[in-house]
Amino acid sequence: MPKLREQLDLHLLRVLQSLLKEHSVSRTAIRLGMSQPAVSNALRRLREITGDPILLRGKKGMVPTERGPFLLAHATEALQAIERISAAAEPMDPSQSTRVFNLGAPDYLDGAFIPDIAERVRRQAPQARLVVHTINPDLDYVQALEEGELDVVIGNWLEPPEKLHLARLFDDEVVCMLGRHHPLAQRGLSLQHYLEMPHLAPSAHVTDKRGFIDGCLAEQGISRQVQMVVPYFGLVPGILSRTDMVFTTNRQFAEYYARILPITVLPCPIHFPLMRFYQLWHPRTHNAAELLWFRRCIAQAAGRLDGLSEGTA
Repeated sequence: MPKLREQLDLHLLRVLQSLLKEHSVSRTAIRLGMSQPAVSNALRRLREITGDPILLRGKKGMVPTERGPFLLAHATEALQAIERISAAAEPMDPSQSTRVFNLGAPDYLDGAFIPDIAERVRRQAPQARLVVHTINPDLDYVQALEEGELDVVIGNWLEPPEKLHLARLFDDEVVCMLGRHHPLAQRGLSLQHYLEMPHLAPSAHVTDKRGFIDGCLAEQGISRQVQMVVPYFGLVPGILSRTDMVFTTNRQFAEYYARILPITVLPCPIHFPLMRFYQLWHPRTHNAAELLWFRRCIAQAAGRLDGLSEGTA
């Protein structure tokens, strides 16, 4: 019997449903566009699979067995389930979404970037929730994406995981930040200055990846004198304004704080490639309509309407 049950396919389910609705082989043949012998053969197979006659001859035609209504209900349910599975996903309507969007992001982004994303989500999907999670060494963001704890991660690591999808958001140049009171704030930085100065640096955001700045310096055989490490980028401007340290970072972050605090932004005397920021997501959510919309919101906030190249890392 188990071997016969494996042969119950979509075609036989449709025949079974029609037979139990029409109570007739001939009407089922017409309804399904089949020949009567083909329907009769299908009925024979169904009887073998179910162990039930399904239809019996009565005075006024065929009548279902006592188990017939049960079989009809389950055949209809199965066909509806198959239809739902095979149907194309419905278009996303942001205004009706009540989804919780989970975004993982480091705190070294431009101070206006996350607020811009929040503004777009609130305007287009007012019933949705946005939760921003800090990227730190204790968070396995790859696993979090795989398990659905995070929907998207924003980062700029030199070697993003290969099994994740990515889309470029924007590129930014590397600059140096100093307190406006610093003696070199007006003179500029030489290579010798940079190598001899005390540096302020962030703690690692992920345990298995080297930071962008130190990774690039190591490739050039250069190291800096890190005198202080902080866990949050938000602490950087205040520390620089009261010390003689220098901080190496991306221009958008530096200029955002230079506009509101006594901070000077200077060109870096060492060549760094552009810092490339991108968003990462897991293949399991690649075609999810709500998350495709969310990734577009992020891309638009970054000023990249074409940012969703849907490539892989």
